[in-house]
Amino acid sequence: MAFPAMVREFDSYGSWDGTMKRVFEGAHTFEGSVFEGRRLARPGDEVVDQGAGFDARTLFTRRRMLSLVGVGAGVVALGACSSVDASTGSAASESTPTGSGTSDGEIPEETNGPYPADGTNDVNILDRSGIVRSDITSSLDGGTTVEGVPLALTLTVTDMAADDAPFEGAAVYVWQCDAQGLYSMYSEGAEDETYLRGVQIADADGVVAFKTIVPGCYTGRWTHIHFEVYADADSATDVANTLATSQLAFPADMLAEVYALDSYSGSTKNLAGVGNKISDDDIFGDGDWRLQTPEVSGSVGSGYTAKLTVGVDTTTEPTRGGGGAQPPDGTPPNQAPGAGG
Repeated sequence: MAFPAMVREFDSYGSWDGTMKRVFEGAHTFEGSVFEGRRLARPGDEVVDQGAGFDARTLFTRRRMLSLVGVGAGVVALGACSSVDASTGSAASESTPTGSGTSDGEIPEETNGPYPADGTNDVNILDRSGIVRSDITSSLDGGTTVEGVPLALTLTVTDMAADDAPFEGAAVYVWQCDAQGLYSMYSEGAEDETYLRGVQIADADGVVAFKTIVPGCYTGRWTHIHFEVYADADSATDVANTLATSQLAFPADMLAEVYALDSYSGSTKNLAGVGNKISDDDIFGDGDWRLQTPEVSGSVGSGYTAKLTVGVDTTTEPTRGGGGAQPPDGTPPNQAPGAGG
């Protein structure tokens, strides 16, 4: 099922139409190699290989520049819109929303699990060019594209230390398993893939939006998506810089509809093995899981939208991805036994 383009963005080469034209090039000065007035962190590498922080700041700068001529407002509006039919681009016929979708407190700190690729275990996708993207359904090289029920995920990040003001400029990294419970970069058969991982930078309303799919369910865990919040694009390169690490959970009634599909084979059984409600999960059950349950609407046919407000208290010390109980043995299909996350 095709997903409509929510935001048209410059690619890493600066091309508007995706033809990979080398429009923007760095320059050499007495102070070192620079690009658009900024010194390159890796002067020996090309502009496209400067990592997530550089990519994000470049994209953010260009969006601001576009807004001065009236284009940026339209781009932001499209990026924030998540009530779109997955196949036609028109307004989706929504079912009754489920889940809370609100955060009346700080987002609970959770483990980042064994498959984060954030530098925790010597695997780090955050320093790769192209990781700053809204559409995470394909690998970074444009290769494999995952299949599944489309999901438009919107997170609104607020700074609790600033009276819950929108956390403009915050960087959010999300990652999840595919419809069969496999994690790119780790699971057998997906080690060389980088799909279902991406970073977005919060706009003036604190909003980040991702195009993804509904995750499958593997043994030992309730269906979830991981995310980390960083203060800005520069810090979104290593797990040591996180302000918050958490997970969001999906409501049971929505999952029952999705998991009836053949493409999600095994998920119904795996979910039943966890329990019949979110609090049965060892990770979500040890805190206020309602703060982690987004407002979900849509259908299997049109795709779903999920919206969650993420309250971040910048005055508290994060546990760097170790919060909450460690998950039980949750082995994604076709993967050697290990702790699920």
